Amino acid sequence: MIKTNSLRGRVALMVGHCAGMVDLVALPVWVGTLISVYRFDPQQAGLLATLFLAGAVAASLLLAPFFQLLRGRSVATTGFAGAAVAFAAASTTQQFALLALLHGVAGVAAGAALSVTHGTIARSQNPHRLFALVGMALGVFAIVFLGGTPVLVAQQGGPVLFQVFAGVMAVGAVVAAVAFPAPDIAGGAERSRTPATPLPAAVWWGVAGIAALGLVQSMTFSFLERVGSDRGYGLQAVTGVLIALGVVNLFPAALAAVLEKRWAARNVLLAGPALQALLVVVIMNSPVFAPYAAAAAVFAAVMIFTHTFAFGVLARLDPSGRALAATPAMLMFGAAIGPILGGTLVKAWGYGSLGMAALVIDAVAVYAFARIHRAPGTAVAVKGMA
Repeated sequence: MIKTNSLRGRVALMVGHCAGMVDLVALPVWVGTLISVYRFDPQQAGLLATLFLAGAVAASLLLAPFFQLLRGRSVATTGFAGAAVAFAAASTTQQFALLALLHGVAGVAAGAALSVTHGTIARSQNPHRLFALVGMALGVFAIVFLGGTPVLVAQQGGPVLFQVFAGVMAVGAVVAAVAFPAPDIAGGAERSRTPATPLPAAVWWGVAGIAALGLVQSMTFSFLERVGSDRGYGLQAVTGVLIALGVVNLFPAALAAVLEKRWAARNVLLAGPALQALLVVVIMNSPVFAPYAAAAAVFAAVMIFTHTFAFGVLARLDPSGRALAATPAMLMFGAAIGPILGGTLVKAWGYGSLGMAALVIDAVAVYAFARIHRAPGTAVAVKGMA
């Protein structure tokens, strides 16, 4: 039996995280392609991405309560395979209605696979460190994806984007079939025999905070490429920013692992949303390239770093793994609203409105994360956090 602390198991979880979290890397290219190549308006393009994310939310919400009863390998393999088929079909059409249906199907399938991936990570011996490891893998994936996909789309057209997505999901399915691990006994399998109890209030505040972070992330990230292009920075410059973003993304998860015992999780969770909001204001309002490029390059890193600490906190608050099996729902509930909300705001009031929206939403995230540490019993459950 393959375990999460084995090389094969870790590789499978890394690949599963990259495939399932493709939106965290691909949204700028995804929405930008739908606008520039498929000629959808920002609201329509945002809606298609939203349907993928909404499908992932639905799958995660459905499966998470039953996570301890699921066969992770079977769900991950089937889910990624289904997403691969849906994206392959999406590459053959430009009809909005059919693309909408296929985005939703792909989201449900990928969300199911990602749900068991994150639940398995949560029941490992060190969830914080393992989540940091898969986050580093996502950083490597981001460099490859953002460095190559925009060029492929420019050279070969929009359908190649969905072909790339299909290939990523197919790799996820094959690796899951061969090496998807079972949870470590010491990390949570023994705990799964205890009766299910309601999740602590602190967990729900954490869920709300992560959802707010995900909303700002996707709302902004969806239009990161478009705002640069519309300001005339050029394909080469904007692609360079996306590559820089991918390179920077190599470091936040590793840094979060190193600082796990050195930085108080409370401080990270309060500072992360505030910094995220400030970066959005700069990205969407800067009249020149340099501030836009600098803020955009580190934008996703803030989310990755903060979420790694939040993942570790929630894993300690809920040893059963149920809450973190719903990680796709936490992230993508907000993220599902992000593209359509961002597209609507841009269409109505321009890019600057995204900065104002980020300030409001991230204020909610700060409040929610602050409430984690005021909930009854939190201090014992997360000893050493602050």
